[in-house]
Amino acid sequence: MAIINSVSEVLHRIRVKLYPNYLSTVEGAYITRTDNEASLSIEEICAALKNRGGFTGSYDDLVEHVRQFFDETAYQLCDGFAVNTGYFSIHPNVGGTFDKTNEGHNARKHPVTFRFRSRAPLRNLAEHIVVEVEGIANVSGYIDEFMDVTAESVNDVLTPGGQFSIAGHKIKVAGDKPEIGVYFTSTTDSAKRIKVQGHLAENALEIVTQYSSGSTFLKEPRVLEFAGELTVNSNNE
Repeated sequence: MAIINSVSEVLHRIRVKLYPNYLSTVEGAYITRTDNEASLSIEEICAALKNRGGFTGSYDDLVEHVRQFFDETAYQLCDGFAVNTGYFSIHPNVGGTFDKTNEGHNARKHPVTFRFRSRAPLRNLAEHIVVEVEGIANVSGYIDEFMDVTAESVNDVLTPGGQFSIAGHKIKVAGDKPEIGVYFTSTTDSAKRIKVQGHLAENALEIVTQYSSGSTFLKEPRVLEFAGELTVNSNNE
């Protein structure tokens, strides 16, 4: 007597993490992004094809041929041809707008980009993907370095009227709210909070921004604070 197993095998799996949805144009409390451990190189994919996929030819030849294929693909794309690999297609695109018919191409105003489109075989495979949600991702922006150019100091002093640079993650100052900007805040009195310049003896650094990771502003500004303290360099006052 035959036994029929109706449980389908999981063919593919994608892990995602939840990100708070701060975008005013998108509904819902969270959005998802894939949680990839790393991107695969040509060598790694060829190794998988050799070990898992049953490729019987030379591994070194396979890597070289795949590299040659992509080199030629890039060459043809730069000549204006679209490329259809069967699973996805790549299309060259010229962005921007032209003000008149005889206007020449400007690389900054009319950037050349490449667009990828999934084809039917890849879309069909997507039906067999199991998505695993692995909780909320750590999405906090942060400031990890304040460099006083005038004093050539890092995370230490602030020279009034001098130049400084800030490094970190998701700290672009952007938005249409009046409070957007870079602030120095007294570590002893948080009410003493002024934009960019100040004469406080000790200052913490914070940024107020509506920047996310694209061109759409967040619904409300967010504040990023620098964990360290800065001392005003009185020698340059």
